[in-house]
Amino acid sequence: MSFKCTVCGRSYSTGYRVSHSHRKTRHQWKPNLQNARIRIDGLVRKVRVCTSCIKAGKIQKA
Repeated sequence: MSFKCTVCGRSYSTGYRVSHSHRKTRHQWKPNLQNARIRIDGLVRKVRVCTSCIKAGKIQKA
């Protein structure tokens, strides 16, 4: 499975991690994905959903 929310499509974002001496190294920030059993079109499936979608009530848990 890819590292992507199945509801909103949120994926990782990229940027630089900057140290105190201002050296830059590449970094990825990943969304908080959780495995959840949800109901999609009357079927129960196991998918990876971000916690912001779970909190917002965008899914219906089975």
